[in-house]
Amino acid sequence: MENDKFLRNFFIIVIVSFVGLYLIKAFDISYPFTLVTTNRSSELAVVGEGKIEVTPDTAYVDAGITIDNRQTVEEVQKTINTINNKIIDSLKKLGINKADIKTSNYSVYPNYSYENNQNKIIGYNGNATIQIKVRDIQMASKVIETATSSGANQIQGVRFVIDKPEIYREQARDLAIKNAKDQAEKMAKSLGIKLGKIVNIIESTPNDGSAYKYSSLPMVGGGGGGDSGISIEQGSQTLTSTVTLYFEKR
Repeated sequence: MENDKFLRNFFIIVIVSFVGLYLIKAFDISYPFTLVTTNRSSELAVVGEGKIEVTPDTAYVDAGITIDNRQTVEEVQKTINTINNKIIDSLKKLGINKADIKTSNYSVYPNYSYENNQNKIIGYNGNATIQIKVRDIQMASKVIETATSSGANQIQGVRFVIDKPEIYREQARDLAIKNAKDQAEKMAKSLGIKLGKIVNIIESTPNDGSAYKYSSLPMVGGGGGGDSGISIEQGSQTLTSTVTLYFEKR
């Protein structure tokens, strides 16, 4: 009798356990042990890269005006303004649009001399920067010559950029997608699987940098015209796009 009761209880416990495990699995119920299952991934992820070389089409020239040792603040301001206006007028005559000329970093500050244990103002200095957007990149050297002959005594830098990089990034993305598809087809053939539709795509576009910069070069105004100026080459830039495509596996 006791054996029959034991067997009956044992079978009830086994049945309840199986039912409980089924319910846990079916309804995804949390339980203080780990149920390990093995499932094959239903997606294949492939990374593709696309690159395109582009020649910059726009230049930015930063022309500097530096004034030293003037007696008053007003004298510094007047000198900077006179040179600034002369440079702008000369650039407009060269064909540079007024909207592409911007004066920035305008400052006036005292010049000190340390005498008898104290600082004494002996004059005033000032500087300003004129940023010029050059849409015809072949004019960059001529813009530098014009700015310096009009009174700029520093060329703080020349940057070459792509005015509308989004156009070329789209081309790079198309190349990256094609590259990923080609790789996926080769992988599928090697693995003996069939690819389904693309279910997701993730793009990663690296920072393309701030283009190429012409070295800062102090220049004294009064440079000549013609073709005897500095030759500046804009080089090229590489725009890159990286995509990850997720394919269904059939």
